[in-house]
Amino acid sequence: MFFMKIIVIGANAAGLGAAVAARKTNRVAEITVITEESVATYSRCGLPFVLSGKISSFEKLNVYPVSTYRIMKINLLTETRATHINVDDHNVEAESKDGKSKILEYDGLVIATGAIPKKSPIEGINKNGVFTLHTLRDGMEIAKAMKHSSSACVIGAGYIGLEIAEALIENGLKTSVIGSRTSVLPNIIDPDMALNVKEHLEKYGVNFILGKRADAVLGEKKVKGVSVGGSEVEADLVITATGVEPNITLAREAGISIGETGGIKTNIKMETSVKGVYAAGDCAETTNPITHSSALPLLGATAVRQGKVAGVNVAGDYSTYPGALSSVVSQMFDFEVGATGLTESQARRFGLDVAVGKMRSFTRASYYPDAKPIVVKVILERESKRIIGGQIVAGEEVTQRINALSLAIQKNMCGYELVKADTCYAPSVCEASEPMVLAAEMAMRRT
Repeated sequence: MFFMKIIVIGANAAGLGAAVAARKTNRVAEITVITEESVATYSRCGLPFVLSGKISSFEKLNVYPVSTYRIMKINLLTETRATHINVDDHNVEAESKDGKSKILEYDGLVIATGAIPKKSPIEGINKNGVFTLHTLRDGMEIAKAMKHSSSACVIGAGYIGLEIAEALIENGLKTSVIGSRTSVLPNIIDPDMALNVKEHLEKYGVNFILGKRADAVLGEKKVKGVSVGGSEVEADLVITATGVEPNITLAREAGISIGETGGIKTNIKMETSVKGVYAAGDCAETTNPITHSSALPLLGATAVRQGKVAGVNVAGDYSTYPGALSSVVSQMFDFEVGATGLTESQARRFGLDVAVGKMRSFTRASYYPDAKPIVVKVILERESKRIIGGQIVAGEEVTQRINALSLAIQKNMCGYELVKADTCYAPSVCEASEPMVLAAEMAMRRT
């Protein structure tokens, strides 16, 4: 179908990806993008790095100036809220900041409403001095609050929580991180690899309280601490980073099917249960190509890729999305951590018998100045010997190794093939024996 009127609800990673792909695919379509925020298409992933000072200002996070939308002939509606989707009449009801309502007709629709922070049941969570970091406005408010604070507590030990902890330390705040699980990054890496991350952060002054839940935020009107496990953690600034959930209200009210993960159910074209209506990004459910089970990645890079697929299809061409391995990477202080595919514990939960290889090495020849430690973990499915997961913690050079492992998984590469990989060597940039290859070799010996 050749759509002439296209509406995209949401103007961040997935929404932008969809709008741009739709315009490249269909030069004459009328494309409208709706966003509740006053600034469209900024990098949410960059917010912690503005707070830490690694990025000089929030303005730097803007992906495109407003003029770009005019050049691409995309009608951008900021400070406008989509209130209802009428799938039978093919229109979207929207309300602008001044309260005026309008009905926008569409031939094709992309829902890119993203995710919203999970509501925390912690007592006192609404006190002054408690924040979440999800929007540009959140970041600006936290930046102001840090200037008047001396101690802080982060509730949540996932990627965002740890990146926020770094930002707080960099601003001179005494910082504690509370995690309900016994290790950091529990949904991303295994406990043995997480211990490396925890130890690195502790060197910079982060205090961890793991395996316990925050009971209450203490103080009268203003925060003075957090109660956890019967003890009080001092804090005049609290940031909750306990995760997000897909923003599916519009889709659900429109009768669009919701998947078992809580995201909008989609097929390989990112099309929903309603023909001509697509979903992409944090609100959309996809599949895991290893287990073929439903997946909800909640990752920026995934949102961009899904948005492009949805945009191509809504504009009348054909594209498919193969599913998400949930490849992630981050930098904290002087080290990096990344993962792709399944963790060891996740694989076993899916009934997979695994063989694991873990190698400690250096990012350069050990005798070369500034060679940094690296720990690589490769996970194989024992019977087929195919690679199903990888995790790396290192002082540098994590990203492209994770990308290589991701590609290996996508191509159903077995451990033997990785062991035989023709890798490069120069003392100043890498060891003669690539750590990924050594980890795969160790895993193969255990099959």
